[in-house]
This record gives sequence, structure tokens and C-alpha cells, in this order.
Amino acid sequence: MDIRALQQRLRRFAAERDWQPYQTPKNLAMAMTVEAAELLEIFQWLTPEQSLRLDDDQRRHLGEELSDVLLYLLQIADHAGVDLEAAVERKLALNAIKHPPLSRS
Repeated sequence: MDIRALQQRLRRFAAERDWQPYQTPKNLAMAMTVEAAELLEIFQWLTPEQSLRLDDDQRRHLGEELSDVLLYLLQIADHAGVDLEAAVERKLALNAIKHPPLSRS
């Protein structure tokens, strides 16, 4: 996945619709939260076991909601000037320090 290319496509998509005035990190974060709630709704009444065995329609719906969250996340990073690839690498390194592997005896 080419993050920068996706961000460019999203910028072009918004520009073609004159959405730029609304594309602020605050507004995008709020919209992403709404999409995350729609993602959660898929699992709301499922047992943990059922959540692991989604049917084709549920999996398609899940993919759509995951995509919505990801696209908003990419837009937030783009508009806020965050290099998402660098931020992810840094966070993974910090997590590795904070949560070292379990020692196996």
C-alpha cells in the first residue's frame, strides 16, 4: 500500500468536490470516530467466537468500515503534516521497549 499515493488520491477526490474547507484534522477525526463506531456495530451483539467466524456479507461490510477508518486516518495525517510511516515505525519501536518479549524457560 502506497500511503502517499492514497493521500494524493484523497486530496484530489476532496478537491473535485470542493470539500477542502471541511478537511481539517478536527473534522476528519470526528468523522473517523463515527466510522469506528460503525465498525464496532458489526461486532456489537456477537460472541467472541462469532466475531472470528464472519460470513461473506459480514466480512464485506467489515472491509468497507475498516476502509472508511483507514481513509480518514490517512487524511488526518496528511492534513496535520504527520509522516505516518515514520510515526508507525517509531511507535512500533517504543512498543517493543515498553512490552518486551516474554522469556521462555
